[in-house]
Amino acid sequence: MRLNAIETGTGDRVVVLLHGMMGSAESWWRVAPLLVANGFRVIALDLPGHGCSPRDERCTVASAADAVVATLAACAPDAAVHGIGHSYGGTVLAAVTERMPMGQVVYVDSACAFEGGAEQRALAEQYEHDRRNRRDPAWLLSSRPFYSATDAEVEARAAERFDPMTMASISVGDDVAHEPGSGSILVRAEPSAFVSDSTAARLRAAGVDVRDIPGAAHTIWYSHFEQFRAALPEFFGST
Repeated sequence: MRLNAIETGTGDRVVVLLHGMMGSAESWWRVAPLLVANGFRVIALDLPGHGCSPRDERCTVASAADAVVATLAACAPDAAVHGIGHSYGGTVLAAVTERMPMGQVVYVDSACAFEGGAEQRALAEQYEHDRRNRRDPAWLLSSRPFYSATDAEVEARAAERFDPMTMASISVGDDVAHEPGSGSILVRAEPSAFVSDSTAARLRAAGVDVRDIPGAAHTIWYSHFEQFRAALPEFFGST
Protein backbone atom coordinates (compact mmCIF):
# COMPACT_ATOMS: atom_id res chain seq x y z
CA MET A 1 0.00 0.00 0.00
CA ARG A 2 1.25 3.51 -0.86
CA LEU A 3 0.13 6.15 1.63
CA ASN A 4 -0.88 9.73 0.95
CA ALA A 5 1.91 12.12 1.91
CA ILE A 6 2.20 15.86 2.50
CA GLU A 7 5.82 16.78 1.76
CA THR A 8 7.51 20.07 2.62
CA GLY A 9 11.13 21.16 2.68
CA THR A 10 14.13 19.70 0.89
CA GLY A 11 17.31 17.80 1.62
CA ASP A 12 18.42 14.44 2.95
CA ARG A 13 17.49 15.02 6.62
CA VAL A 14 13.96 13.62 6.61
CA VAL A 15 11.41 13.56 9.40
CA VAL A 16 8.38 11.31 8.94
CA LEU A 17 5.33 12.39 10.97
CA LEU A 18 2.69 9.82 11.95
CA HIS A 19 -0.59 11.11 13.41
CA GLY A 20 -2.82 9.51 16.03
CA MET A 21 -6.17 7.79 15.61
CA MET A 22 -8.75 9.86 13.74
CA GLY A 23 -6.10 12.44 12.86
CA SER A 24 -4.37 13.02 9.54
CA ALA A 25 -1.17 14.32 8.00
CA GLU A 26 -2.69 17.78 8.38
CA SER A 27 -2.67 17.41 12.17
CA TRP A 28 0.99 18.51 12.03
CA TRP A 29 0.13 21.77 10.25
CA ARG A 30 1.89 23.91 12.87
CA VAL A 31 4.78 21.51 13.57
CA ALA A 32 5.92 20.80 10.00
CA PRO A 33 6.90 24.39 9.05
CA LEU A 34 9.04 24.68 12.17
CA LEU A 35 10.88 21.48 11.23
CA VAL A 36 11.43 22.80 7.72
CA ALA A 37 12.79 26.06 9.15
CA ASN A 38 15.32 23.96 11.07
CA GLY A 39 16.61 22.26 7.94
CA PHE A 40 14.48 19.13 7.70
CA ARG A 41 12.50 17.70 4.83
CA VAL A 42 9.13 16.68 6.28
CA ILE A 43 6.96 13.79 5.11
CA ALA A 44 3.65 13.73 6.97
CA LEU A 45 1.67 10.59 6.15
CA ASP A 46 -2.01 9.68 6.28
CA LEU A 47 -2.10 6.21 7.86
CA PRO A 48 -4.46 3.60 6.34
CA GLY A 49 -8.12 4.56 6.77
CA HIS A 50 -7.18 8.17 7.52
CA GLY A 51 -7.08 11.27 5.35
CA CYS A 52 -6.60 10.46 1.68
CA SER A 53 -4.88 7.09 2.16
CA PRO A 54 -6.54 3.80 1.15
CA ARG A 55 -8.96 1.95 3.43
CA ASP A 56 -8.18 -1.56 4.63
CA GLU A 57 -10.68 -3.54 6.71
CA ARG A 58 -7.92 -6.10 7.44
CA CYS A 59 -5.45 -3.50 8.64
CA THR A 60 -2.95 -4.36 11.39
CA VAL A 61 -0.16 -2.38 13.02
CA ALA A 62 2.22 -4.57 11.02
CA SER A 63 0.56 -3.84 7.67
CA ALA A 64 0.39 -0.11 8.48
CA ALA A 65 4.12 -0.18 9.28
CA ASP A 66 4.81 -2.00 6.01
CA ALA A 67 2.90 0.74 4.16
CA VAL A 68 4.95 3.44 5.88
CA VAL A 69 8.20 1.70 4.92
CA ALA A 70 7.07 1.24 1.31
CA THR A 71 6.01 4.89 1.06
CA LEU A 72 9.29 6.15 2.50
CA ALA A 73 11.23 3.91 0.12
CA ALA A 74 9.43 5.62 -2.77
CA CYS A 75 9.53 9.17 -1.38
CA ALA A 76 12.95 9.28 0.28
CA PRO A 77 15.24 6.47 -0.90
CA ASP A 78 18.63 6.49 0.82
CA ALA A 79 17.71 9.44 3.06
CA ALA A 80 18.47 9.56 6.78
CA VAL A 81 14.98 9.25 8.26
CA HIS A 82 13.95 10.39 11.72
CA GLY A 83 10.44 9.90 13.07
CA ILE A 84 7.80 11.48 15.30
CA GLY A 85 4.67 9.45 16.03
CA HIS A 86 1.69 10.42 18.16
CA SER A 87 -0.41 7.85 20.07
CA TYR A 88 -1.47 5.19 17.50
CA GLY A 89 1.08 6.67 15.10
CA GLY A 90 3.71 6.06 17.78
CA THR A 91 2.79 2.37 17.84
CA VAL A 92 3.15 2.21 14.07
CA LEU A 93 6.46 4.09 14.25
CA ALA A 94 7.82 1.60 16.80
CA ALA A 95 6.98 -1.19 14.34
CA VAL A 96 8.65 0.78 11.52
CA THR A 97 11.90 0.93 13.52
CA GLU A 98 11.97 -2.87 13.41
CA ARG A 99 11.78 -2.81 9.61
CA MET A 100 14.24 -0.09 8.58
CA PRO A 101 17.14 1.89 10.06
CA MET A 102 15.98 5.10 11.71
CA GLY A 103 17.71 8.12 13.19
CA GLN A 104 16.21 9.86 16.21
CA VAL A 105 12.73 8.56 17.06
CA VAL A 106 10.15 10.40 19.16
CA TYR A 107 6.96 8.93 20.61
CA VAL A 108 4.34 11.47 21.66
CA ASP A 109 2.19 10.24 24.56
CA SER A 110 2.21 6.72 23.15
CA ALA A 111 2.55 3.42 24.99
CA CYS A 112 3.28 1.77 21.60
CA ALA A 113 0.69 -0.92 22.33
CA PHE A 114 -2.86 -1.90 21.39
CA GLU A 115 -5.19 -4.27 23.19
CA GLY A 116 -6.63 -6.99 20.96
CA GLY A 117 -9.69 -9.19 21.10
CA ALA A 118 -12.25 -6.63 19.94
CA GLU A 119 -15.27 -7.32 17.76
CA GLN A 120 -14.59 -5.22 14.69
CA ARG A 121 -18.07 -4.00 13.84
CA ALA A 122 -18.98 -3.12 17.43
CA LEU A 123 -15.76 -1.17 17.87
CA ALA A 124 -16.29 0.55 14.51
CA GLU A 125 -19.71 1.71 15.72
CA GLN A 126 -18.06 3.31 18.76
CA TYR A 127 -15.55 5.05 16.51
CA GLU A 128 -18.36 6.20 14.21
CA HIS A 129 -20.16 7.82 17.15
CA ASP A 130 -17.00 9.73 18.04
CA ARG A 131 -16.40 10.61 14.40
CA ARG A 132 -19.86 12.18 14.06
CA ASN A 133 -19.13 14.56 16.93
CA ARG A 134 -15.64 15.40 15.73
CA ARG A 135 -16.83 16.32 12.24
CA ASP A 136 -18.20 19.55 13.75
CA PRO A 137 -15.54 22.24 14.39
CA ALA A 138 -17.82 23.95 16.90
CA TRP A 139 -18.08 20.74 18.94
CA LEU A 140 -14.31 20.35 18.89
CA LEU A 141 -13.79 23.92 20.09
CA SER A 142 -16.27 23.45 22.94
CA SER A 143 -14.79 20.13 24.05
CA ARG A 144 -11.15 21.17 23.51
CA PRO A 145 -10.89 24.84 24.44
CA PHE A 146 -7.13 24.79 23.79
CA TYR A 147 -7.78 24.26 20.06
CA SER A 148 -7.38 27.16 17.69
CA ALA A 149 -9.94 27.64 14.93
CA THR A 150 -7.47 26.09 12.48
CA ASP A 151 -6.91 23.11 14.76
CA ALA A 152 -10.66 22.51 14.85
CA GLU A 153 -11.02 22.79 11.08
CA VAL A 154 -8.12 20.39 10.48
CA GLU A 155 -9.37 17.79 12.95
CA ALA A 156 -12.97 18.06 11.74
CA ARG A 157 -11.77 17.39 8.20
CA ALA A 158 -9.74 14.43 9.47
CA ALA A 159 -12.83 13.01 11.18
CA GLU A 160 -14.83 13.42 7.98
CA ARG A 161 -12.28 11.30 6.10
CA PHE A 162 -11.72 8.69 8.85
CA ASP A 163 -12.79 5.09 8.17
CA PRO A 164 -13.94 3.36 11.40
CA MET A 165 -13.71 -0.17 10.00
CA THR A 166 -10.04 0.22 9.08
CA MET A 167 -9.09 1.46 12.53
CA ALA A 168 -11.27 -1.10 14.32
CA SER A 169 -9.41 -3.86 12.47
CA ILE A 170 -6.26 -2.97 14.43
CA SER A 171 -7.82 -4.29 17.66
CA VAL A 172 -9.36 -7.50 16.29
CA GLY A 173 -6.40 -9.85 16.65
CA ASP A 174 -3.92 -10.44 19.43
CA ASP A 175 -2.55 -7.74 21.71
CA VAL A 176 0.16 -5.66 20.02
CA ALA A 177 3.16 -4.17 21.81
CA HIS A 178 6.36 -2.67 20.42
CA GLU A 179 8.85 -1.57 23.05
CA PRO A 180 10.48 1.83 22.39
CA GLY A 181 14.19 1.33 21.93
CA SER A 182 16.97 2.68 24.11
CA GLY A 183 17.91 6.18 22.97
CA SER A 184 14.43 7.00 21.73
CA ILE A 185 12.47 9.90 23.22
CA LEU A 186 9.01 9.79 24.78
CA VAL A 187 7.32 13.18 25.16
CA ARG A 188 4.57 12.51 27.67
CA ALA A 189 1.60 14.46 28.96
CA GLU A 190 1.76 14.50 32.75
CA PRO A 191 -0.51 13.07 33.98
CA SER A 192 -1.13 10.82 31.00
CA ALA A 193 -4.16 8.62 30.34
CA PHE A 194 -2.05 6.59 27.90
CA VAL A 195 1.39 6.20 29.50
CA SER A 196 1.20 5.47 33.22
CA ASP A 197 3.81 6.60 35.72
CA SER A 198 4.93 3.00 36.16
CA THR A 199 5.30 2.53 32.40
CA ALA A 200 7.28 5.77 32.15
CA ALA A 201 9.57 4.62 34.97
CA ARG A 202 10.13 1.26 33.29
CA LEU A 203 10.96 2.93 29.98
CA ARG A 204 13.39 5.31 31.67
CA ALA A 205 15.15 2.33 33.23
CA ALA A 206 15.39 0.76 29.76
CA GLY A 207 17.15 3.81 28.30
CA VAL A 208 14.20 5.74 26.86
CA ASP A 209 14.48 9.51 27.44
CA VAL A 210 11.07 10.37 28.94
CA ARG A 211 10.27 14.09 28.87
CA ASP A 212 7.11 15.08 30.75
CA ILE A 213 5.01 18.16 29.99
CA PRO A 214 2.79 18.88 33.01
CA GLY A 215 -0.83 19.70 32.28
CA ALA A 216 -0.62 18.90 28.58
CA ALA A 217 -3.46 17.30 26.65
CA HIS A 218 -2.96 14.01 24.82
CA THR A 219 -2.29 15.92 21.59
CA ILE A 220 0.50 17.82 23.30
CA TRP A 221 1.44 20.24 20.52
CA TYR A 222 -2.14 21.52 20.33
CA SER A 223 -2.43 22.37 24.02
CA HIS A 224 1.22 23.17 24.86
CA PHE A 225 2.95 24.07 21.62
CA GLU A 226 5.85 26.06 23.04
CA GLN A 227 6.54 23.42 25.69
CA PHE A 228 6.43 20.70 23.04
CA ARG A 229 8.88 22.67 20.94
CA ALA A 230 11.20 23.25 23.89
CA ALA A 231 11.11 19.55 24.80
CA LEU A 232 12.65 18.59 21.42
CA PRO A 233 15.69 20.80 20.73
CA GLU A 234 17.06 17.98 18.55
CA PHE A 235 14.34 18.88 16.03
CA PHE A 236 13.35 22.48 16.77
CA GLY A 237 16.56 24.02 18.08
CA SER A 238 16.92 25.83 21.38
CA THR A 239 14.25 28.32 22.42
